[in-house]
Amino acid sequence: MESQDNIIITPRNNVSIRLRSLDFFRGLTMFLLIAEYTDLYNIMITPFYQGTMIYSIGLEFNHHIWHGLNFWDLVQPFFMFIVGVALPFSSSKRLSRGDSKSQLLKHAIQRSLLMLLFGWMLYCIMPGRITFRFQNVLAQLSVAYILAFLVMNYDVWKQVSFSFFLIGITELLYRTFSVDGFNQPFVPGKNFGSYIDLAISGELSDGNWVSFNAIPTTAHVIWGVLAGKLLIGDKKPYQKIKLLVIFGGIGLILGFGVDSYTPIIKRIATSSFVIVSGGWCLLALALSYWVIDVLKIQKWSTIFAIVGMNPLFIYLFAESGGAAWLYNIVKPFSTGLFIWAGIMPVKLITSFIVWALLWYICYWLYNRKIFIKI
Repeated sequence: MESQDNIIITPRNNVSIRLRSLDFFRGLTMFLLIAEYTDLYNIMITPFYQGTMIYSIGLEFNHHIWHGLNFWDLVQPFFMFIVGVALPFSSSKRLSRGDSKSQLLKHAIQRSLLMLLFGWMLYCIMPGRITFRFQNVLAQLSVAYILAFLVMNYDVWKQVSFSFFLIGITELLYRTFSVDGFNQPFVPGKNFGSYIDLAISGELSDGNWVSFNAIPTTAHVIWGVLAGKLLIGDKKPYQKIKLLVIFGGIGLILGFGVDSYTPIIKRIATSSFVIVSGGWCLLALALSYWVIDVLKIQKWSTIFAIVGMNPLFIYLFAESGGAAWLYNIVKPFSTGLFIWAGIMPVKLITSFIVWALLWYICYWLYNRKIFIKI
C-alpha cells in the first residue's frame, strides 16, 4: 500500500532511486493546503491583527481578490504540477513490474474518473443537495491528469505545443465569446467560464471560480511530466537544476510580461496566470531538488513528506468536514486554557492545534504504513 510514486527503477541494473524532494514538495503543499480548513488564514486577516506581521502573512495565504498574484494562488498549481512530476516515476515503476501500456491507460482513466467523482461529491456535502460544480482541485485535476497522461509519451516539443494550444484556445474562447452578458473576458461573472458554469449547474461560484480552468491548467500537469522526465534522465544534478531555473525564469518573464494585455487572474486561469504560476512551479521544484536531493538536507523534510504520503485522504478528510469536526472538539479546551489571551488569539491557537492534529493523523497512518491511493 505504500506510496512510491517517486521511485525510479533503472532498467539497466534494476536499482531503485528515491527522490525525496518529490515527497517534500508534495507534502509541504498539502501541509499548507489543509491549514486552510482550520480557518487559520482567515483569522490572520481579521481586523484584530491589522498592521501586524500576522496580517501581512495572512494576506499572502488568501487568494487575490481578482487581478494579481498572492502566494496562495500558487498552491493549486503546485499540487497539479507535482502530480505531473510523479507521473513518469509511477509509470516507470509499473512498467518495470510487468504492467502493460493498456493497463496503465486503464488505471489512468479509472483514477481520473474517481477524482472527478470525489471532487463532485465534495460540492454536494456542504449544501446537503446534489449540485453540479467542478471547481475544486480534484475535479480540475481529473481532466488535466488524463489529458497529460495521453500525451506523456510524445516528444518534448509536442507536449509543450499541446500545453500552449490549450492555453491559447482558452484565451481565444474568452476573447471571442459573444453571448450578451458573458462577453467581457476579464470581468467577474461576465465571461465565457461563467457562462459554461451557469449552463452546467445553473449557478455561479461565490468566488468567481470556473470549471473551465481544468483546460488551461492542464499545462501545469504537462510541464510537471516534462520536469519529472528531466529528473529521471541521465543529466547531472546541476544540469537539471539549471534547466528548471532557466525555464522557470522564462515563465515568470512571459507571464508578468503579458499581464498588461491579459491580466493575471487565478480565478479564471488566464494565460498569463498559467504561465507565471508554471514558472514558479519549476523554480520551486528546482529549489526542493537542490536542497533535499543534492545537498542532502533531508531530516527535517520528513515532517512535510509524511503529509505528502496521504494527499488524497487528508484532502478529502479536511474538505468534507473533518477539520471542522476537530475544531469543535478542540475549541472548548483551548478556550478554557487560553481565554486570558483574548478571543482572537484563542481562535488562532485553536487553528494551530487543529492543524497539528491533521498532521498527526498523517503521521499515525505513516507509522502504520497505511497509504490510501486510487
